[in-house]
Amino acid sequence: MQDAFVKAMSQGYALSASGILLGCPMLDGEVTPDVRVQLALAMANRHGLIAGATGTGKTTTLKIMAAELSDAGVPVFISDIKGDVTGIAGPNDPTDKGVVARVQEMRLDYHASGHAVEFLSLSGKLGAQVRATVSSFGPVLLGKVLDLNETQTSILSMVFKYCDDNQLPLLDLKDLQETLKFLSSDAGKPALADYGGMSPASVGVLQRSMITFEQSGADIFFGEPEFDVNDLMRLTPDGKGVVSVLELSDVMDKPQLFSTFMLWLLARLYHSLPEVGDLPKPKLAFFFDEAHLLFDDASEALLDQIEQTVRLIRSKGVGVYFSTQAPTDIPASVLGQLGNRVEHALRAFTAQDADNLQKVAKTYPTSQFYDIAKTLTSLGIGEALVTVLTPKGVPTPLAAVRLVPPDCLFGALDQTAFQQAVASGSLKAKYGTGVDRQSAYEILAARLQAARQQAAAGAAAGAGTMGAPAGGGTMGAPGGGMTAAQQEKAQKAAAKAAERAQAQARKEAAAAAKARDKMIGDVVKTGGKVLTSRTGQSIIRGVFGVLFGSK
Repeated sequence: MQDAFVKAMSQGYALSASGILLGCPMLDGEVTPDVRVQLALAMANRHGLIAGATGTGKTTTLKIMAAELSDAGVPVFISDIKGDVTGIAGPNDPTDKGVVARVQEMRLDYHASGHAVEFLSLSGKLGAQVRATVSSFGPVLLGKVLDLNETQTSILSMVFKYCDDNQLPLLDLKDLQETLKFLSSDAGKPALADYGGMSPASVGVLQRSMITFEQSGADIFFGEPEFDVNDLMRLTPDGKGVVSVLELSDVMDKPQLFSTFMLWLLARLYHSLPEVGDLPKPKLAFFFDEAHLLFDDASEALLDQIEQTVRLIRSKGVGVYFSTQAPTDIPASVLGQLGNRVEHALRAFTAQDADNLQKVAKTYPTSQFYDIAKTLTSLGIGEALVTVLTPKGVPTPLAAVRLVPPDCLFGALDQTAFQQAVASGSLKAKYGTGVDRQSAYEILAARLQAARQQAAAGAAAGAGTMGAPAGGGTMGAPGGGMTAAQQEKAQKAAAKAAERAQAQARKEAAAAAKARDKMIGDVVKTGGKVLTSRTGQSIIRGVFGVLFGSK
């Protein structure tokens, strides 16, 4: 039995190219140090799952994989919910008794080391601030964040279209709020003639949703400078991948917020990266820690879109890894896309736990060496059931593995070291100061103010025509008032004046649009720049329409 086990493991995990070392296989609790369980670098973009009960070592496994990918020259992105991942920046203690025991047992060539880390933050308090413009989010994804129905999302799409057509940049939430206020006002309603109308009830829902969203803290990551996803693809001077860690401990009570933001990052990556097919190693590895927060309360449509995103982005050279407590936290449609799996121990304290255990066991390849359900409940800390894809795309034999110790810290960086790392981040200067340039808010606020002044001037002029004439004479009524006929005539005259003013405004707007179109045509004819920032934003939103549009 032992000889057959060693042969099966040796053949199943043999690699002729570079790989990520995960550990050594075990049988009946005994480690086989001459066999290495590895994941081929070329298959690291086939996505993966790291699962297990609390305290079994999921985060340590995540750091082991991320550190080895970084050493192999693969940039890494990690969402850090609890702050535990910060330890990847510091070296482990090579004299630690547990580390020494594993190194000797597994005959490892072990070197403790920290890794090049860039800390990012949605709030800007725990790293370089990550922002996105409202325009690049687009109406579909923003509608999901705001929990809008299909009708309300269509209105939001109309608002975005209006802003695109009229060069009104939507950078932050106040731009969108001001646009809604303008289009629902008397001054803005004529502008919607070519777009369709907005009912006051729907506008009220949108405005209330945005106020709630803003008060939840969402306004902090809308604005400029917008985060450039190419900054996730950096290498150190010696060719190692930079590990970008998005610190979320200060917004961990807003899972919908940061989950949607990470989906935005994936979609931006999908748009910006070319199709590359199979590479010797991924261009980026993307780790979702506490991934169940991504799927909790997600609609069926959103789950379909996440599945589609995961499936499509593989061809761009990006590997996506989900870390969660149980595989059942991941929808079956997404779980089926995860070819590389590291399953730590599961607990079966309740009848539901027992049912989930049986379901999990059925998702793994059968094994002549293990009772899968029994093994899953008997694994120790730092041990896991592993199966990955070979370079031929075939699952490896299921192996109970004693994992290698991480070269970085098991826990988090101490607060002093963390603050120093944040302060020395190379992206801190680039994204540290927000920019509030002229956008929809300023442009439309000026128009509303002008409309109010014009209305006030019109009202004053109307009041003057209805007053008593100079010299104290009467206008055909006792006490110097106007007759009913005269009042009606004056009102009609005022209405016609208002109509003439509106017609003149529409004429001027049409002339401006015609001049703008001519200017754009001249630029194209003379070989001018075709790709503008507004066009780029439209392309991005087109990608969101594919990835996140309603079925």
